[in-house]
Amino acid sequence: MTKQLIGRTDKIDFPKLDLFNVDAKIDSGAYTSAIHCSKIIETENTLRCTFYSKGHPNFNGKEVVFTDYSLTNVKSSNGFKENRFKIKSEVVVFGKTYKINLTLSTRDDMRFPVLLGRQFLAKKFLIDVDLQNVSYNKKQS
Repeated sequence: MTKQLIGRTDKIDFPKLDLFNVDAKIDSGAYTSAIHCSKIIETENTLRCTFYSKGHPNFNGKEVVFTDYSLTNVKSSNGFKENRFKIKSEVVVFGKTYKINLTLSTRDDMRFPVLLGRQFLAKKFLIDVDLQNVSYNKKQS
């Protein structure tokens, strides 16, 4: 299978979350992919998530409800383990829709609201750190 060349950053879409042109960091150092979630409420076997950030204008503040979710341990770059909610969704990169597992975390203080980790990138993409927004630029042309 031929792998698509992707840069160190890109703008991607999450149609099921109603999020489009979201800044993402392509992070081969991270195993799991993560998305910024400003508010998470678990009640009656549902997970209510609000995707809002004043620092990231494409995060619209809409609430999304999940019934299929789990908890997972994530080890951060500073070595601390954190228990996070994990959801299943879809992401559009290079015009193709892929299934993706995303952990939910507060990334307000981060430049990129989304990290794409190795679990998603494997067997699909090669990273060229000299490139940026390859998928987004292709979509625009």
